[in-house]
Amino acid sequence: MVEFLLSVTFTCGLVVAVAHVVNTRFVAPVYDVVANLIAFSSAVGASSLLRHWVPAALAALAVGCWLVLARRTWLAIRTGRPRSGQARTVQ
Repeated sequence: MVEFLLSVTFTCGLVVAVAHVVNTRFVAPVYDVVANLIAFSSAVGASSLLRHWVPAALAALAVGCWLVLARRTWLAIRTGRPRSGQARTVQ
């Protein structure tokens, strides 16, 4: 039952992370990137220690998404783009 509940939790987090990655105009605030990387990395560690491989894999995929978002945020900082929510498009 614990593995199922963890899988549901991490699947929801993964869906949100994938949606942010797919939405190329989305630039996550730095605090959001840091908090989610810490949370999902901890989830990978905890699930692995419990030998719950499916939740660990789902959390690891979310970490990958947040690394993509971290790169996007870093590039936004370097170029001066807004760093919260939707980035403005140039027309």
